[in-house]
Amino acid sequence: MAIWVWVVIAIALVAVIALVVVAAGKRRSAMLRDRFGPEYDRAVENRDDRRAAEADLRAREKERAQFDVKPLPEATRLRFAGEWRDVQENFVEQPAQAATAADALITRVMEARGYPMKDFDAQAELVSVDHPDTVENYRFAHAVRERSQTQQVSTEDLREALLRYRSLFDELLRPEGNGAGPADPEPDPDPDPDYYDQRIGRREGR
Repeated sequence: MAIWVWVVIAIALVAVIALVVVAAGKRRSAMLRDRFGPEYDRAVENRDDRRAAEADLRAREKERAQFDVKPLPEATRLRFAGEWRDVQENFVEQPAQAATAADALITRVMEARGYPMKDFDAQAELVSVDHPDTVENYRFAHAVRERSQTQQVSTEDLREALLRYRSLFDELLRPEGNGAGPADPEPDPDPDPDYYDQRIGRREGR
């Protein structure tokens, strides 16, 4: 067989291998995008490099796999649900303190579920593997809570923080533990904004 034929065959093989590699990369990207949803977009935006962002997300998955995160026992789950109701009731009179209490309660729930307690950013990244759709709510709420410790924040900001804390809290308390299946009836339904507006208005003399 002529040398040029072997050259053509070699080039064709290289092209096929390149196509396979590209296709595999696209499949991996699609799987990560489906797996992490909005968290995928956030990771890419923060890194300005898709490959680096995807490497970070895969690293999160590997780290998460090292821990045995389990659903809460029923008695513990109901106890935490009762504590959330107390936080929600206290918001009307002490919104900043209620946001702080909500943050601390979620941390305790995570610890009880088996998540390792690290600094907040590392903790949020680990939780994002199981709860990619609500982890950004957690970040938002935590940021509001931190600002409330050193500067004035509006009652509306604190109410929004509490609602966002609640979105993750509900997922963490699901009996299935990973967001699958029907939502637990505890705790109470989401706080009604009109209810808070009326109660807060009376408290502030409006």
